[in-house]
Amino acid sequence: MYIVADIGGTKTRIAAARDAESFTEPVILDTPQRYEDALQLISDTAKHLAGADPIEGFVAGVPVLLSPDKRTIVNATNLSEWSGARFAEDIEQRLGARAHLENDVALIALGEALYGAGQSSKDIVYITISTGVNGAHVIDGQLQPSRGISTGRQYVSMDEPLRTWEQMISGKSISEQYGKPPRELGKEWDGWETLARIAAFGILNTIVHWTPGMVILGGSMMNDIGIPVDRIQAHLARIWTASPEIPQIVHSKLGDIGGLYGGLARLKQLRA
Repeated sequence: MYIVADIGGTKTRIAAARDAESFTEPVILDTPQRYEDALQLISDTAKHLAGADPIEGFVAGVPVLLSPDKRTIVNATNLSEWSGARFAEDIEQRLGARAHLENDVALIALGEALYGAGQSSKDIVYITISTGVNGAHVIDGQLQPSRGISTGRQYVSMDEPLRTWEQMISGKSISEQYGKPPRELGKEWDGWETLARIAAFGILNTIVHWTPGMVILGGSMMNDIGIPVDRIQAHLARIWTASPEIPQIVHSKLGDIGGLYGGLARLKQLRA
């Protein structure tokens, strides 16, 4: 039995997979801020899902900057108590199985490329606008090398005080600014149009740097009550000058379980 997990800054999804073709109904949990609590919860859930079967491997996406060998958490912006943790080693000791870690956005990108909205393109970029903001690049089903620095850290304005793309558009930033979760601002909130314009500038920079054939947008800020994809497209069309055609901009297909499909895809690659 294998375990696939998508560990987010607020929610964690875990499922079991007997092979690299499908997984069980995911268990959805609140992500503990304390590292030891999270380690206990994740390992207990994994063992419960495996039942009497031995766990042969653990593949997880984590919302952190990983060390080059992808075994240690170097920095965790939204889970500060996790920084410095030897997560791969710690979970291996609890499960008795090899752990394979990826940045959570990278794993979702892989899932969308192979199982979701990106199946018709060989070259996709996935961007999440959620608690944080980040992106990952997949070509021919392979994650492209990255040093792990979030694309949300780019500046899309030179006005003072300087703010990153993530600080201007993420769910966490909007919640802090307005004192409520973005979904509670309502579908008719005027601010969604402003956020669509800000999103377009960051996406333009990403396209210029990575030149994908398709950009897939996901994350909680891209839900029905959120930033409309068609308004992002409209703003992007106004500022686009790089080439005759704008890469296709689409909404993610796999929703909240994209990271689990990415784990399945990574598992298949590891077993190949």
